[in-house]
Order: sequence, then C-alpha cells, then structure tokens
Amino acid sequence: MKNILFLISLITFGFSSQYTFLIDKYDEEMELEAKIISNISTALKKDKIKLFIPKISNVEKDIYSKFFTIVDDCKDANFIFEKRSFGKDSYCEDENKLFFTNNYQKLLHNKSYIGAFFWNKSRPNIILVKNRLLKENINLSSDYEKFIEDIR
Repeated sequence: MKNILFLISLITFGFSSQYTFLIDKYDEEMELEAKIISNISTALKKDKIKLFIPKISNVEKDIYSKFFTIVDDCKDANFIFEKRSFGKDSYCEDENKLFFTNNYQKLLHNKSYIGAFFWNKSRPNIILVKNRLLKENINLSSDYEKFIEDIR
C-alpha cells in the first residue's frame, strides 16, 4: 500500500513539474511578444499606448499590463492588437486607433490592419505595410525598415 502511494505521489509530482515547465515557457513567449508589441506600438504611436486585446485572458492581461495600460473596451484604446477574431464595431474604426493582428492572412485581406506580429517556426515575425503607414502619416526610424513591406 505504501509503495502504491509513493508511486502515485511520484507520478503526480512528475506531471506537475512538467506542466509548470510548459506554463513558464508560455509565459516567457508571451512576455517576449508583449515587449515586441510594446516597441512597435511606441514607434507607431507617440502617445501613451492604451492597448485593447479582444477576448484577453487573465494571464495575458497580467503580462501585457507590465508594458501597457490595458483597457477593457475598444473605444477607450488607441492601439488594438487582435489576437483572436472579434467583430469590429463602428466606434472601433476610429481614425485615432491603430490595428495590429497576429494573423498574416488578415493583414493581407483587411486594410484596417497596419501590421502583423506572429510566430512562425518558433520565431517572431513582424510585418508593417508601407502604404498603410503612409496613409496614417507614420514615419518610423531606420530600425524598422527591414519589417516594412509593399503589400497592395
């Protein structure tokens, strides 16, 4: 009986440390993502960034709040990072808001997005659309030239 309890506790401890490792890795990736989005949003918009992420989780909110003022409503934001699908309301289409996505296909097919940040083969990818930057009168430093693409 003692051997069985010992095995159960050993297995439980082994699996719990495995899951902790996965959570820590996820948090580290999300924190890197938040830092990158912070750098991009600050370069794009000189005002203090008020970030809205539709359907944000509590974990995301904790991590992103280290770098941003997180708002719970799109109408209060000046930078929207759409990580999940959501229906844009008309007040969300304000000219003072910049839209960013984590989906390359959305970037290509929807001109309201100024750029995209997504992971590909465990590497971060950043794309900013040249004509949409020009339309918004956004001039970026030369550090961002390698991320600008001419997408029609």
